Amino acid sequence: MISLRGFECLVAILDHGSLTKAAAVLHISQPALSHQIASIERELGTPVIERLPRGVRPTAAGLAAAEQARVALAAADQAIAAARHAAAGTDGRIRVACAETMSTWLLAPVLRDWRNHHAGVAIDLREYTSADRMLDALRAGGTDIVISSPPATTDEHAEVLGAEEVVAVAAPGHRFAALDAVPIAELADEPLVHYPPCNGNAAWLDEFAARRGVVLPQPAIRTGSARTAAQFAAAGIGVAVVPVSALTPRPDATIRSFDPPELRDVTITVAAPHDELVARFVADVKKHSVPGPS
Repeated sequence: MISLRGFECLVAILDHGSLTKAAAVLHISQPALSHQIASIERELGTPVIERLPRGVRPTAAGLAAAEQARVALAAADQAIAAARHAAAGTDGRIRVACAETMSTWLLAPVLRDWRNHHAGVAIDLREYTSADRMLDALRAGGTDIVISSPPATTDEHAEVLGAEEVVAVAAPGHRFAALDAVPIAELADEPLVHYPPCNGNAAWLDEFAARRGVVLPQPAIRTGSARTAAQFAAAGIGVAVVPVSALTPRPDATIRSFDPPELRDVTITVAAPHDELVARFVADVKKHSVPGPS
């Protein structure tokens, strides 16, 4: 494989027409320059320059190689510039996987600031309903950052950004409106808006009820979206249990904390903690922090 340094040497010789001048421009010795050219010729199996009594002349193979060498060197310069811009936060691309309820609730102010102050950075946002699926995407190299509730199992280091409250949502005028807070046992006699088994909220809700010794009723309906669950509850289809991040926009509904209140961690996990551009974005997410109770 011909190195970029070898390409630099070939282009310099053709530009200056002399091994001596090319070596001086590249700040290397003439034997070192000759070694680079010999390496290219061994790789190609043909000479790239002819040595003349005064100077050198490129062969047809040398001219063809030099033409593409200039393209390769320009691409290398662009790659270096892009990496430097990314490290400086002025250019690059960040891929963010976020729980679908948290993108507006948590990320909107961060995305606004990056649009204003880091306009050269492209941010690709994908929304999920399962923390475990987001983690799968991270492990497969499909995303740089995961923002979610804690996944069921993980070996990755997840930092806790804060906690969000989980609340009960029911229709306006529901009997829960007369309560300051709702014991989870009250859900046993209510039609329940639940989540599909493949949804991360389903396992969490079942575990929450089991932890408090409550058997949940059969679902009245299931939905993959906590935001939709809140809207269904507001419409009188049943009672929903949702994180407060799902209440954006806030529905016209009866919304009550549980007794005792239930909090769930919000975490951020990164694929490459030492990536400077990603680290800048994560620092801004931390700076804005998790919104407090409405």
